[in-house]
Amino acid sequence: MSAFKVAAAQYDIGFFQHWDDYAAKLESWIASATAKEAQLLVFPEYGSMELASLFDETVYRDLNKQLHEMQALYQDVQALHLSLARQHDCIILGASFPLQLADGRFRNRATLYGPEGILGYQDKLIMTRFENEQWLVTAGKEIQVIPTDLGMIGINICYDSEFPLIAQQQVRAGADLILVPSCTDTDAGFHRVRVGCQARALENQCYVVQSPTAGEAPWSEAVDVNTGLASIYTPIDYGFPSNGILAEGEAQTSQWVFAELDLAKAREIRNSGQVFNYRDWPKQDELQLTVK
Repeated sequence: MSAFKVAAAQYDIGFFQHWDDYAAKLESWIASATAKEAQLLVFPEYGSMELASLFDETVYRDLNKQLHEMQALYQDVQALHLSLARQHDCIILGASFPLQLADGRFRNRATLYGPEGILGYQDKLIMTRFENEQWLVTAGKEIQVIPTDLGMIGINICYDSEFPLIAQQQVRAGADLILVPSCTDTDAGFHRVRVGCQARALENQCYVVQSPTAGEAPWSEAVDVNTGLASIYTPIDYGFPSNGILAEGEAQTSQWVFAELDLAKAREIRNSGQVFNYRDWPKQDELQLTVK
């Protein structure tokens, strides 16, 4: 299937008293998207940090404690997403989760769920200063491309979208769609990721979908301020928007942003477009730098 509707979440960080409150929120979001016939639902980076509110204040006010305590919820998070993907017959990129590995290190992991089970995951590959210096969340090493019934999908978690060779390798491996879950606390941060997303769509002549956290959560040490617009980006060529933005959200609100994608259309433009950004990429390697 090359044509389908995608829903990108512009997602608020909630505060919960009970697990059932979180489950009800997630089910409501997913039901509202699938009611509009979305088949791929994209949630943001670190949207899972709202789960820290289920612990007492000494936990959710402490960057380190919340990472450790949240591990007890990970299997329930996975089970809930799998259940909702089956119930609503959709594919869900769950909000990324700071998962602790067997060696004690934490990875920022985004998991793709389908009706048949877990389709794959991507760990964040290049960490921000906050993750490196304050939170001690460590980088993954492997670039993934995930086959699905909708097509081949790559994931660039937030900052990863600002480094072109990650998406370029995913597209060369068959991905026509890059999902970018993000979490930024300033307009500058959002626009860095946005510019990265648009550049990746331009270079690779593919679709890029960005899903950010949105709004304020003053109780949280990790995701207290959240800025950004959910957006769907395209190549800039025949049949696509002249600015490369197919759809985007409204500021200062939580919402789904929907768009119809046709991955075959992206593949075709690589062969018949006004320009051949993707095809011409290797020509850069043939150039020689001269410094005078």
